[in-house]
Amino acid sequence: MDPALLSIESVQRARTQARIWLIEIRPLFLLGSVALALLGTSIAWWDGFFSLRQAALALVALLLWHISVQVLNDYFDYRSGIDLKTQRTLFSGGSGVLPAQLLKPESVFKFGLLTFALAVPIWIYFLIEKGMLLLPVLAVGAVCVLLYTPVLTRSRVAEISSGLGLGVLPILMFYFVQTGSYNTVVMVGAIASGILMFNVHLLNEFPDVEADKVGGRKTLPIALGRRKSSWVYLAGTLAFYVWVVSWVAAGAMPLAALLSLLTVPVALWAIREAMNYQNVASFAPRLWAGSIAYFLTLLLLALGYIVNSL
Repeated sequence: MDPALLSIESVQRARTQARIWLIEIRPLFLLGSVALALLGTSIAWWDGFFSLRQAALALVALLLWHISVQVLNDYFDYRSGIDLKTQRTLFSGGSGVLPAQLLKPESVFKFGLLTFALAVPIWIYFLIEKGMLLLPVLAVGAVCVLLYTPVLTRSRVAEISSGLGLGVLPILMFYFVQTGSYNTVVMVGAIASGILMFNVHLLNEFPDVEADKVGGRKTLPIALGRRKSSWVYLAGTLAFYVWVVSWVAAGAMPLAALLSLLTVPVALWAIREAMNYQNVASFAPRLWAGSIAYFLTLLLLALGYIVNSL
């Protein structure tokens, strides 16, 4: 065979594999980690601390753990049969790579563990550089990454663990790597982030109820039903906005944090759609509302801290 043709075929195969792994990683979801990094760092900036190097390093570590939990979730949901039953949407049902047999399950599992392991040296550096008070946060975070799908989703704490792992803990991490400490201000911001993540995770579970039952999951939409879960979503939305207004009034959040209230119309639309759930096909586009509200609210909240720091 012509070496030139062989080279072209090799490049094409490599590109195809790269595209498949990109689908598996689901980069769109990683934007949430970027927003979390911005919020945690902006809170530290409001308190008078900022290091671009520390923020960038922590972002790399968080992205690696975020990739890990998503890839491991794909692996375990394929093994349990969930992804063979689910109707995929952009925001639920996994990447679809394993059901389509585009990658070997063992390769996906190993990649998930690898991305988790690659972040560990970065976190060790921060433990040495900033102090051991970061260790409890990292330990809980590691549990949320490694045990989320095989254990936590089957123990009635799926939404809480998601709210912690991709809500509360990253804010604490990013604040700590800047300051070497925690305080009331960062806890207030972290809990706000946790409420948001709890809510968007809950909404994304609505289309997967039937498939999740097959895989033995115990999510709120399974335990309570979609209708009652939509009321939980409503309560979480109200709790977030009341939380922000209350802590702005108390001085633990900057006045400009009220910018996050600009997403109220989008949040209300998501609530209405959740309460009128009919089927996956009609609901899937509505998941955009919840995800956009989550992402924009994080950004506006971070902008509030930044504006008040100028």
